[in-house]
Amino acid sequence: MTQERPTYYELGYGEDFGLTALTERLNRQGPGTGPVGALGCAEEIADGSEGEEAVELGEDARRLLASELPERILRTVWLASTGNAFDPADHGMTCRGWLERISEVSTARLRQNKRSYAPPPVQPVRDMRLCQAVVAELRLMARALASASALPGLVDALERVVTGADGDLGMRLFLRALKAHAVPVPYEQYRRLLELGRQFGFPAGTVHDGLYIVWPQVSTARQGVQGDFGLSQLARQFTAGWHYRTPRAAVEDAVTYDGYERPPGSEAAILWEDTRRMLESGLPDDTITVLWLAATNRGYNIDQCGVGGREWLEQVVEVCEEHLTAVAPAYLPATSAIHTDTGDAVLREIRDMAPLATGKAISPAFRPLEGTTVMEALEQVVTQVDPDLGFRLFLRTLEVLQLPLTEERYARYEILGSHFQYGMEHLLFSVDHLVQRT
Repeated sequence: MTQERPTYYELGYGEDFGLTALTERLNRQGPGTGPVGALGCAEEIADGSEGEEAVELGEDARRLLASELPERILRTVWLASTGNAFDPADHGMTCRGWLERISEVSTARLRQNKRSYAPPPVQPVRDMRLCQAVVAELRLMARALASASALPGLVDALERVVTGADGDLGMRLFLRALKAHAVPVPYEQYRRLLELGRQFGFPAGTVHDGLYIVWPQVSTARQGVQGDFGLSQLARQFTAGWHYRTPRAAVEDAVTYDGYERPPGSEAAILWEDTRRMLESGLPDDTITVLWLAATNRGYNIDQCGVGGREWLEQVVEVCEEHLTAVAPAYLPATSAIHTDTGDAVLREIRDMAPLATGKAISPAFRPLEGTTVMEALEQVVTQVDPDLGFRLFLRTLEVLQLPLTEERYARYEILGSHFQYGMEHLLFSVDHLVQRT
């Protein structure tokens, strides 16, 4: 990304964009697309975001045009990224001529917004460090790419784009070639590609979406989790905006939140573990109900719907198991060992905040739930279920009750969060705003 413009995700992109978004669309349409259809796809891409997406489309085309890459190289990378869906040579055009047409489409769309628009000089990304990193990853996939594609010299052509035209576009064309030919990418290499994408300013979907990733086995480890997770995260999903779905459908949606770094089924596995621990504990049904109502800020009033706390968690477990069967059939869910060494520390934090919860209530305007009652229920989670889960539900309760925190308390929470291997954003997006800083 050039220094004059923000990163692509700051521009609002959540997936691929520019020339590689066009090649992806053509790949989906498959062989048989003619010039009219291909040009129509380019016009649709350029029209995105009221014409703003024409900027990246035109810039990409002009970066290739401004290079000294020969026609053979341009045609090879174009065919690789589209999966041979549209070959300009079949219709009497050179690839360079086709790129000029794309540039013209982009310019025409931008002139609808501003008549005086003139394409600026291209500013290719030629950061030596980044380009060398892309080339290193490309060479690691050289044999697999060569086996998957019948195009001669594909790896060399992609490397020439990275080093001789633009590292940014070269990286995206490399990704498109992997996707178009369904080349398996080992998980560790995928993580490196994801990090490279971040350095280029790509949204994560530009790397992830459509890539054939060889995922490791599903695990309840917190690697790749930055924010909340499990039962406390599910409760967040029921605070607002879920009512257009049934409760079960809302859970079905929540278990898909694996993010970009975790194997499919990871969130379902963590949520399954949280709920099974609650169900296998001796917690009374009423206590589980209180905990759910507090963590959701009465977003889903199971007590008003004739659903008991245990009955609701059984439904959650069922959804988790169905999802795991679908996306990770080899995974056998099981609860891992509980680390009880921090139980006393978590209890101290709950009891330290209990006086501030006195007189406070969850949903004070509708069937209020006293803060002291919730704090007592949280203590039971810590002593009878799991200190980790108890701490996460405690943080969620502080957020709902909007209880003020001192810097000293927050510092202790950070230590506990580190012990439980929470991600950097867990406290930041839950209770950081409650800290009264001097």
